[in-house]
Amino acid sequence: MRWTEAHIPTLRDAPADAEAISHKLLVRGGFIRQLSAGSYSMLPLGQRVRLKVIDIVRKEIDAIGGQEMILPTLHPAEIWERSGRDGLMGENLFRLQDRKDGDLVLGMTEEEIFGMLASELSSYRDLPQIWYQIHTKFRDEPRPKSGLLRVREFTMKDSYTLDIDSSGLDAGFVKHHEAYKRIFKRLGMSAVDVQASSGAMGGTESIEFIQRSDAGEDWIVTCDKCDYRANLEKATSALEPLDDGEPADLERFATPGLRTIKALAEAHPDIAGAEKSIKTLVYFADDEPVLALLRGDHDLQEQKLLDATAASEARPAKVEEIRELLGADPGSLGGVGVEGMTVLVDLALEGRHNLATGANEDDWHYKGVNIARDMTVTAYVDLREVKNGESCSVDGGTLEMWKGIEVGHIFKLGTMYSEEFGAYVQDPDGSSHPIIMGSYGIGIERGMAAIVEASHDENGIVWPLSVAPYEVLITVVRSDDSETLAAAERLYDGLRSLGVDTLIDDRVERPGVKFADAELIGIPFRVTVGPRGVESGMFELTVRDGMHKEELALESAAISMKSKLDEALEIISG
Repeated sequence: MRWTEAHIPTLRDAPADAEAISHKLLVRGGFIRQLSAGSYSMLPLGQRVRLKVIDIVRKEIDAIGGQEMILPTLHPAEIWERSGRDGLMGENLFRLQDRKDGDLVLGMTEEEIFGMLASELSSYRDLPQIWYQIHTKFRDEPRPKSGLLRVREFTMKDSYTLDIDSSGLDAGFVKHHEAYKRIFKRLGMSAVDVQASSGAMGGTESIEFIQRSDAGEDWIVTCDKCDYRANLEKATSALEPLDDGEPADLERFATPGLRTIKALAEAHPDIAGAEKSIKTLVYFADDEPVLALLRGDHDLQEQKLLDATAASEARPAKVEEIRELLGADPGSLGGVGVEGMTVLVDLALEGRHNLATGANEDDWHYKGVNIARDMTVTAYVDLREVKNGESCSVDGGTLEMWKGIEVGHIFKLGTMYSEEFGAYVQDPDGSSHPIIMGSYGIGIERGMAAIVEASHDENGIVWPLSVAPYEVLITVVRSDDSETLAAAERLYDGLRSLGVDTLIDDRVERPGVKFADAELIGIPFRVTVGPRGVESGMFELTVRDGMHKEELALESAAISMKSKLDEALEIISG
């Protein structure tokens, strides 16, 4: 492609509202343009990258037996109501009505529709299956931001495994896990797999693939000694055992004006230090009141509360709601004597005694609390948010927290959707079983942004060769010089004849402008052709990653470049 014929609208300045590096560089480099909040047009350079990302994803999923389909994005709302995810997704679903007042939604994901298609299968002989699509999805994102990282319209590869038993699901899960590792390596990412919450998807085991980046919104916890990795929503840590002494009797004591754990600990350090106190939080999980009890110096991780209650949403109770439920204001709350409510106790409190907690009467607390003796506990669950620097529960190493971008997510769904939509098959003995499903997603445009976040410098994007819009850029220093232009054209024709994806900058423009644009758009290899090089029979090759330079003989430049490209691609492919 000739730059003079291409649409590459580079900009000197980034949009005023752009915060993420990828947002700034993809707009400045002429890859994308915003139509509205969370909605972007792919310009020619952006589309070339997008298609190369899709091609890598498609080839790897095909390689594990994937069969590609395309499903509708416009869904009857009743399908989502049947699965229960109409309420679970809440305002994130785009909802509309047709001319006959039929309720419709724009799909965020397609578990329901694939479950319906799976209902046509009847025998174990039809399994296993791997079905997938690469298709547009919609999400009514409340806070679109960071360019392609948080949008309302996006392309996703969503694939699904269908199996007769859990061992088949395990095999399909492993296939996708390995395929995802190959995909992200080929995309030039250093994404790692981490334990995660299944959230609104449901199911059991869940693994996210995370690219480390300050632009990310996920906090990841890793160990400095072992390979433990988990999303903060799922992470656990080891705690030092505490000596509670001998069990004591439950006793009320006056605490006038003491409304915080800190104030209580300062006033009664012998009996109510933070680690000896119970923090009592009141939440509504899908409109049902829940007491969440943690150690006084610990914080609640809300996703863990959602997972423990299987609720679609949870919110802190308001002061007036708390008083109606428990008879006291925050700061004097506790679980002693509470009946008829769900009481979830964090694992760090299991077996503890001689603790302090609110008495559900303003200005009064209990001491000598023995949780097992004095409370009606619904369940002991992990509710606590891990902190940076705590000890790893696997080997005692130190846990580190860092931010990252979720670029892929794989789930073991189980039978949730097959049971609802009648996807049953008969086993060899003639017994009927619901199909066991797995779900596996990769966001295409988000992947593009994550690549840029991981691969750039102060001058622009540094595209990995595998997804770069072009592999080689020929920069003609003097397009108005006939000999220079002719030499550049010969190299251009030679590279194209060898199948090299080549862009030639044949604009009549100052060299400084051309070099700046070249670095901004990030083509992996740049060959500079100028009058001096033509006279000496040498071209200058610049490798964008690191800006390393070397010289190429004019007559063999095309073949030399092809050899370098093949070698680089072989390294990426592993």
